[in-house]
Amino acid sequence: MHRQGTLRFDRFVDLALYGPGGFFVSGGRGAGRRGDFLTSPEVGPLFGSVVARALDTEWARLGRPDPFVVVEAGAGRGALARAVLGAGPGCASALRYVCVERSARLRRKIEELLPVEPPATVLGLAAAGGADGAGGIDDDDVVVAGTGPSVTVLEDLPAGPVTGVVLANELLDNLAFRLLERADGGWLEVFVGVGAGEGPFTEVLVEAPAATAEVADRLAPRVAAGARVPLQEAAGEWLAGALSVLGAGRLVAIDYADTTASLASRPWRDWVRTYRGHRRGTSPLDHPGDQDLTCEVAVDQLARIRPPDADRSQAEWLGVHGMGQLVAVARSTWHERAPLGDLVALAARSRVGEATALGDPEGLGGFRVLEWVVNQ
Repeated sequence: MHRQGTLRFDRFVDLALYGPGGFFVSGGRGAGRRGDFLTSPEVGPLFGSVVARALDTEWARLGRPDPFVVVEAGAGRGALARAVLGAGPGCASALRYVCVERSARLRRKIEELLPVEPPATVLGLAAAGGADGAGGIDDDDVVVAGTGPSVTVLEDLPAGPVTGVVLANELLDNLAFRLLERADGGWLEVFVGVGAGEGPFTEVLVEAPAATAEVADRLAPRVAAGARVPLQEAAGEWLAGALSVLGAGRLVAIDYADTTASLASRPWRDWVRTYRGHRRGTSPLDHPGDQDLTCEVAVDQLARIRPPDADRSQAEWLGVHGMGQLVAVARSTWHERAPLGDLVALAARSRVGEATALGDPEGLGGFRVLEWVVNQ
């Protein structure tokens, strides 16, 4: 990274996360109880069971199409995919589950965890992005109804259009973002340069381009000098691309989120966070590649691409899709089998504990679930 010279902040973030030696490439341990942070699927299988119910609801709304394509963007090591499949959703026979993961290391972990098939087998050659139509499609590349569930892995979103769901759980906060600071005379933009003092990297503030300053003024007017805001252009580009994948269906993005103006009113290190060993890390400029680097999602910036059709807390969303019913069954099982202390009883007790963590408004339950509906 030293050889890159002075970098705009979003470029620094992208290299720290996805560049050579980046956090998701080789530097960090990623999600999981033995990793650097814990996501909802890593808490236990309950989250995946509720997601499976949500997928069934969308499948029914769409008229039970076959194939029914679920694209999980930022699939990590495949924990959510495994939990969804393990829940035995009603849409299973039609289900084509596409794990999209930028990190080659994590794609390999998915292939170790799940029975992965070639993209053309799961999606058909065109949707997999494997041909331009010139050579035709072989019989083996035709998706046969009723043969799901099947799983494949891609580095990027499929070509589409598909009928189904695009799901992004804690992806958008890990996309690169620009960082601006309000000064008395306008907006400054944060770049990262090689430090000469305490650390290897240091901030370099430069005057923001006029067009960038205009955008910042619209997003966060009347903010005090010294306030900072993110510009999440990569998240907006991802949203536009993900919506284009869907011919019909729903895009569901789960993340911690706010508005740009609200972010500007808070200390910037409240919403730009680093994680290492399940604890908050140090400055984003410290140890690039060795700690996770995230930014709260500015919903109003996504709305410039298209406003979400629904915006609610994760706790509310899980409740809508039946988490309470699943927990009630688990609690009853636990009470009945607690004297036995068998694996069934222990699993039921664990499920009750998972629900508490997933619905905690001060933790995972406070995440926002943003949904965009695409109709044919």
